Amino acid sequence: MNVNDYSSNYDRGTSSFSGVSFFAGVMTRVYAWMTAALLLTAGVAYLTVTTPAMWSLIYGNSASVWILMIAELGIVFYLSARINSLQPSTAAILFLVYSALNGLMLSSIFLVYAVGVIYQAFAATSLTFGGMSLFGYTTKKDLSGLGGILMMCLIGLIIASLVNMFFHLQGLDVIITYVGVFIFVGLTAYDTQKIKNMSTYAEMSGDSAAAGRVAILGALSLYLDFINLFLYLLRLFASRRD
Repeated sequence: MNVNDYSSNYDRGTSSFSGVSFFAGVMTRVYAWMTAALLLTAGVAYLTVTTPAMWSLIYGNSASVWILMIAELGIVFYLSARINSLQPSTAAILFLVYSALNGLMLSSIFLVYAVGVIYQAFAATSLTFGGMSLFGYTTKKDLSGLGGILMMCLIGLIIASLVNMFFHLQGLDVIITYVGVFIFVGLTAYDTQKIKNMSTYAEMSGDSAAAGRVAILGALSLYLDFINLFLYLLRLFASRRD
């Protein structure tokens, strides 16, 4: 069984759940791993910005930043592509390593934004994420069609962001920020429902390790949704205070 099996089963709109306790157990593990990863990211970010030696090592030259970026992308792609063949424990370790590396990268926000703005953005992200994840968990509406639309919007957002790196258009930057919030709000609900369906298919498959893999893959998806939503809301809160 592979992640394509999960996705194809989800895209067909699986909606029956033969084991509520199984699903509840998987979702508990998903949110537990996601929370652990967020705490690790925050802790590493704070440690980096308060430790001059670590800060100098990472941001003292551009090569370190590029190495971190490549390492992060490599872990995400590797986890997504090899999730079926990895032991759940190995996948969990890679996920935590990725979270720590992301903390190193995100440490710069403490120097760019005021602490009060960071707290406000985090609180708003937590409330928004929680509400949309609850919606994805409880809604009976099939959100599978939303995924393709949001991914196309995300590709457009990435292209627009790259273009704006060269032209620095303030109006475009505002649009990018609002669109980014919209995309990751939608992806939170979509990914939650997708995890819900993946966990059902994992149970029906009879694979005892599948639940662990679904938990890590689901935690990674929701972690990325949370982090990206936080970063866009952070930009939005900061722009309103300028």
